[in-house]
Amino acid sequence: MSPIPRRSLLKAAAVAGAATQFSWALGAQDAQAAPVSPAADADPVTLDWLEDGGLGAAPGSTVGVPWPRGVHRADQTFALTDATGTAVPVQSWPLAYWPDGTLKWTAHAVSSGDGKLTLTAGEAAAPAKKVTVDRSGGVITVSTGVITAKLGTSGATLVKSVTRGNTEIARNGRLVLLRQPEIEDGDQGTVRYERFDSAIDKVTVEQEGPVRAVVRIDGKHRKGGRSWLPFSLRFNFYAGADSFRLVHTITFDGTQEPGKASGDFIRGLGVRFAVPMRDAAYDRHIRVGGEGTGLLREAVKGITGLRRDPGAAVQAAQYAGEKLPDPATWDQRVTSRLQYIPEWGDYTLSQLSADGFTLRKRTTKGHGWIGAGGGRRASGFGYVGGASGGLSFGLRDFWEKYPAQLDIRDAHTDEAEVTVWLWSPEAQPMDLRFYHDGMGQDTFPEQLEGLNITYEDYEPEFGTPYGIARTSELLFWANESTPSAEQLAQQVDAVRVLPQLAAPPRQLIKAKVFGPGLYSEPDRSTPAKAKIEDHLDFLFTYYKDQVEQRRWYGFWDYGDIMHTYDAARHQWRYDIGGYAWDNSELSPDLWLWFAYLRSGRADIFRFAEAMTRHTGEVDVYHLGQWAGLGTRHGVQHYADSAKQQRIANTTYRRYYYFLTGDERVGDLMHANVDSDETFLVLDPIRKIRTEPYTPDRHALSVGFGTDWSGLVSAWLTEWERKGPQWEKAKARVLSTMETIAAQPNGFVQGSGLYDLDTGKFAIAAQPVVSVSHLSAVFGLNELCAELIDLVDMPKFNEAYLDYCRYFNATKAQQAARYGSDFGTLLLFQGHSRLDAYAAVQTGDPALAQRAWAKFYSSDGYAESSPWKTERLTGPAALVAGSEATWVSSNDTALYGLAAIENLALLGDKMPS
Repeated sequence: MSPIPRRSLLKAAAVAGAATQFSWALGAQDAQAAPVSPAADADPVTLDWLEDGGLGAAPGSTVGVPWPRGVHRADQTFALTDATGTAVPVQSWPLAYWPDGTLKWTAHAVSSGDGKLTLTAGEAAAPAKKVTVDRSGGVITVSTGVITAKLGTSGATLVKSVTRGNTEIARNGRLVLLRQPEIEDGDQGTVRYERFDSAIDKVTVEQEGPVRAVVRIDGKHRKGGRSWLPFSLRFNFYAGADSFRLVHTITFDGTQEPGKASGDFIRGLGVRFAVPMRDAAYDRHIRVGGEGTGLLREAVKGITGLRRDPGAAVQAAQYAGEKLPDPATWDQRVTSRLQYIPEWGDYTLSQLSADGFTLRKRTTKGHGWIGAGGGRRASGFGYVGGASGGLSFGLRDFWEKYPAQLDIRDAHTDEAEVTVWLWSPEAQPMDLRFYHDGMGQDTFPEQLEGLNITYEDYEPEFGTPYGIARTSELLFWANESTPSAEQLAQQVDAVRVLPQLAAPPRQLIKAKVFGPGLYSEPDRSTPAKAKIEDHLDFLFTYYKDQVEQRRWYGFWDYGDIMHTYDAARHQWRYDIGGYAWDNSELSPDLWLWFAYLRSGRADIFRFAEAMTRHTGEVDVYHLGQWAGLGTRHGVQHYADSAKQQRIANTTYRRYYYFLTGDERVGDLMHANVDSDETFLVLDPIRKIRTEPYTPDRHALSVGFGTDWSGLVSAWLTEWERKGPQWEKAKARVLSTMETIAAQPNGFVQGSGLYDLDTGKFAIAAQPVVSVSHLSAVFGLNELCAELIDLVDMPKFNEAYLDYCRYFNATKAQQAARYGSDFGTLLLFQGHSRLDAYAAVQTGDPALAQRAWAKFYSSDGYAESSPWKTERLTGPAALVAGSEATWVSSNDTALYGLAAIENLALLGDKMPS
């Protein structure tokens, strides 16, 4: 990509008026939107659960549903019914609008209903027990009609109490952070750590019923005069539910310096509640989840297995969690000796790896621990309470995001304490220091040499975790008594796989969202189509299996995949620079989401969900000088010095947000609206510039490919959502489209000088040919397909379709059109989807033919590729499994997207 020299700025300014030739005026609302389609019939939409079992024990579910343009006015209300036609209470709100003001996406929250549900325009049924929110006395009180939670607005206590009826089930809910100030790398030393508690800064009620209420609490962890590790919590309550969901986000703002033993090392990170204990010790119950729906089921004072038998009915009742009859009715040889039976007050389950957990218990502090079992993968679920009520709790992705832990303390006293540890205090401290000493790469030339051997773009002090984030999800139930085994199993299932309603692929396709025509339902009607479908299935299954075989798990890692395979070692290149963690390189996020959009498959959704949670949080900075930028692929998710828009790309978050209405992902997208300001802070091509360049807010060098696609996705999303800055965002979408189209060579110009204040690119005085193989592979095609559908701007359409037409053209064709060819390019198979899109838009049969030719016979995967795995066993590999040495994540993402889009666009024009 060749930047426009700064000396061209004056010439550019002189011809900037060329942009005024466009037929629409910025800010003229009627002129800038594409013509409204005729209103389609507002057909009912059938919603179904991703997995079997419906809502189960979960508090509720929220689903996003798209609508064709012009179908529903902005104030449309919606009704929901089940398979019998019975009304199901639903709360609805808009997520996005078409440019004509009609609804594009709506969100719908339910707290009841199993099986398929039908959504139609109409008046929503009210829930029998509405969720309500009251603000008074420095407390926010949320009632679901079954439980009542009092949330704090200041201080350390987040949840003052959770009651069910007149019974207090839990209280004093707060966060706990253990900081270890030093790491000892030897085998001697003294470990010290200090506890920080939550400190509330701000509380916001985001929704208040009647079906769903959301309360957001922001703050930091505090001890004495120091506050750090910002948190953002969202409490989700649903009508009639006996439970609530907590979405917990932390952003790392500590100090950890490579080569130094001192710093802010997290020793433990958790959520803690106190649980009142009212029942007799033999009526107090402990439940700890093991593998699957397995449970440790015990009482604080067990009366089973004793030398003397209280009676079979009494033993069975205690095991079932039922209130025992009066001890006077038992065998008195037991009753008279109850004081000699130990009371077990403390339990701990530690999951320190993805492959093993241990469970232990003790009577009380100061006494020895007794092993209580173990296994491979715990569900992350627990319960403490008794016949008069108790608290169930669970952490989603418990073992996948190890090290995690569950603690129950003091269950033998009047108040038990529960801690759900997101980072186990029994694990090694969270060590985020950069992994090497720089190896003498102090100058740009030396760093480029390093890039040429390990593919790592190193720069001193750039490999910092400051500003990365992580989101976790927890569930809590306020039970009126100890749940039955069946109820506990349902709660475990909800923790492990949170029930999710979904709109079917045909509705997504009908609504023409996420790029009209770019995806279609799987089709095996011909041998050629079936073979591509087989290849797509193979690739997804292979990556899903590799996550398990290679143990791509852990608090910071889960959700990502590796970039490139090392065939010599039979191992992914986890320790080699830019070949390690993928960090959204070439858009595997898009591949997965498009695979889901067309299929509705639950396993693909869950894979894409985990990747979205990871890449949007861990691979992107949310605080500090690089806030709004992401990090290129590397050994650590933040290691590489390439901090760029292409990784922070809002495109990768849009799918999950619109499909689920998830507020946290909405935060991430809104935070990117002003990310054009990051170009003042960091020049993304500083190491390869050949001419002097100093960032100037009126003349920032911004590329039309990876840079602009990241920026415009944030602006488009803010505009569609009518977010707080939607008018600015809309103006930025339109002004940058306009001024890219007005460049002498359009997209082929490569980059332009961008003015932060006007939101426009200066129009270059001279044509430049600057094309990169990376420009269109970070969501540009998918975004431009949306923009062309949304905005009536023929010059922009022409500029983008020209780019599509000529990327895969011959060098002679490129030179004939632009005066010079595009140089050495790569990724032709991935770019075949640009040929396909342009073929449909222009009706050019030659482009259609070329799309399939480049798909089948250029680079990437071929029909002659093995399309199978080879078995791996010891001693060739650490863990037995399989390998496909010919597979790379770059090729997988590009093949996947090209296959999906080409089939949708040109499935009827495949070569025979």
